[in-house]
Amino acid sequence: MSADIKQKLQTQLDELESELRVHLPKEIKRALEFGDLRENSEYRAALDRQNMVKARIVELRQRLSEISSIDLSKISHDKAGYGSTLMLYDGERDEEVTYRLVTPEESDPQQGFISTTSPVGKSLMGKEEGDEVVVRTPAGARNFEIRRLITIHDAIENKG
Repeated sequence: MSADIKQKLQTQLDELESELRVHLPKEIKRALEFGDLRENSEYRAALDRQNMVKARIVELRQRLSEISSIDLSKISHDKAGYGSTLMLYDGERDEEVTYRLVTPEESDPQQGFISTTSPVGKSLMGKEEGDEVVVRTPAGARNFEIRRLITIHDAIENKG
């Protein structure tokens, strides 16, 4: 798990908490000064933003907790999981593609970083080298053979 992701989420969380504690109370106070709350769009907009910020803070705290609790010892050594790189062969197109399974925050399909929660990621999770896999993409279903699987454990061993 990249420390960059945790830092990115923590930065977003810090900014939203600051907005909730500092900026929004000032906006709400200013809007209250306009008087009649039934027709006060500034007040309603500030309250709506406050509710949205609170909800996003809950999401970010939950996501940080989930990311912090990723236990590498529970990730398979021989099946595709978080951190795995898969080299796939599409026989119909005579084409090879490489995907790396990552968290939603790291996802960048154009670069081959596929979220484990995406339809493509889900279809690859738990698969082994040599497996035939049907992957559903926006362009339609593609049949792949997993030619090579490098798990996160293999990658860590190769670095060390």
